[in-house]
This record gives sequence, C-alpha cells and structure tokens, in this order.
Amino acid sequence: MPQAPTITVVYCLLALLAALGVIQLGRCSARLRQRRVGAASRSGMGGGLCLAIAALMGALLLNLHTYQRLSYEQPVAQLHLQAVADQRFQATLTRGNATPRVFELAGDEFQLDARVLKWRAWANLLGFDALFRLERLSGRYRDIDDEQNRPRSVIALDDTEPGVNAFALARRMPDWARLVDARYGSATYLPMADGAAYDIALTQSGLIARPANGAARAAIDRW
Repeated sequence: MPQAPTITVVYCLLALLAALGVIQLGRCSARLRQRRVGAASRSGMGGGLCLAIAALMGALLLNLHTYQRLSYEQPVAQLHLQAVADQRFQATLTRGNATPRVFELAGDEFQLDARVLKWRAWANLLGFDALFRLERLSGRYRDIDDEQNRPRSVIALDDTEPGVNAFALARRMPDWARLVDARYGSATYLPMADGAAYDIALTQSGLIARPANGAARAAIDRW
C-alpha cells in the first residue's frame, strides 16, 4: 500500500498535468483565432495528451482509494487464553488502551458478538467506517450434546451507551438512514487452547478473528 508522501507526490503530479493540459488547450483556442492552424494543432494534441494522462492517473488513484476504503479493517480487541481445567479457560480481553478484562469461559471455542452499523459503499469512500459495539463474549462447545447440557458462560461486554448512540440516530434520522446500508449482528468464533492469542478486527462487513501466535495457529489446524 503506498505511503502518504508518495500519494501526495502523485496527486501533485496529477494536478500539474491537468493544469498543463488546460493551459495548452487555451493556447490552442487562442492560436485558432489567430489562424495559426499548425501551432493550434500541436497545442491541442499536447493539451489532450496531458489531460488523458491525468484522467488515467485519476482513475487509477480512485480505484486504489476504493480498494483501501472498502478493505479497511479496524482493530477491535486482542484475546489471550489460558487453560485452567478441562474445557475451562481464563480469557483476557484487551481493547485498545483500556484496562484488560479477565473472564472465565467454559467450552471448546470462544465467540465474540457485536452489533454493527454498515454504511453504503459510497459513504465508505467518503470516509465513513463501519461502527460497532461489542456485546458478548461467550464459550461454546464443539459437541452439540455438550452445548445443550454442559454449563455455559456468557459475559456482557457493553451494556451502557455513553455519548451519542449512533444506532438510535440511524433509526430516527432520515438523513442518516440514506447513508446506512445495514444494521445487524456479527459474530466470530475460533477454538480455545492453552496460550492461544487472537487478534480481532472489524471489516466493512463484519467481525473477523485471526490467530496471533503459534498456539492459536496450532489450535486452528486441529480444529
């Protein structure tokens, strides 16, 4: 992905080419009025070429920007697991600079649930990123019989709504509703293992979890 200084240079070059193209076309018009057909033709070709190159560069930059915006991922949390007994794990959830929270989960897998507000694609391109609220962290059993009969663990993560509630605004304000593509629940789950660590992110379409160390990758390989 290009670095910011490189992008700035490319934008400056694009603007310079477009300006040169406009200047050359202006000269072409002036020389036509002077009945200097040959000089007007050269100016017109030069101006058209500069504008064509600028348009091509602009299209490539727009495509790159579109890809970057629609594939952007927001880091959400890190989850570290330590086994304390058979099918029981101590889970440490870290979110940004907040104080890590420690829970005990029962089962073979963890599941993280979030409420997501997804913008329309054109709103993403304008800089609106998907919004989320983490709601639950829970343990789940791989075996359905265990899931139905063994003790379950479900922890509420965000039962308060400080500040402006974007989800309520999206429901109540028609102007926001035009920007919103969907409001839905998203969840990700992966196996728990002693010493496993996972990075969790929010894409423009939902939660995703990835192994962050060898223990997590080995657990997924055995999954």
